Amino acid sequence: MQRPAIPFLILGGVSVIAGGVLSAAAAPAPSYTASWAVAYIVLVAGVAQLVLGLGQAQLASHQPPGRVVAAEAVAFNLAHVAVLLGTIIGAAWMVDIGAALIVVALGLFIWSVRGASAGNRWMLYGFRVMILIVLITTPIGVVIANLKA
Repeated sequence: MQRPAIPFLILGGVSVIAGGVLSAAAAPAPSYTASWAVAYIVLVAGVAQLVLGLGQAQLASHQPPGRVVAAEAVAFNLAHVAVLLGTIIGAAWMVDIGAALIVVALGLFIWSVRGASAGNRWMLYGFRVMILIVLITTPIGVVIANLKA
């Protein structure tokens, strides 16, 4: 296990579990917001984080500095808190801040794997696809949050 992956494995794994727990708790009285929150927590805070953290650890030509990994983890996870809280309380500005933090974190992930060799081509493709998915869906979420506000 490479050290740069550890925070993302822990936080991503906890997110997947938290999403499952929230799903079970919300099952007796499902709502749009609860269903959305479960999907967001599992897919973005959980799965995307796991893919990005593992991908970075495997693809980076040099081990990313600890401060970069910390900045990625803090930005990515504060973003999720802002997006979730902003959506739940109807504060579109908070969702906007969360989206900006997601873009910052993704920029750091991209920077960390610059110069990745094509030796692990499928992992590099998967990493890039995950970056694209999150980059494409982030502004869509911002637009939806701002329309609902």
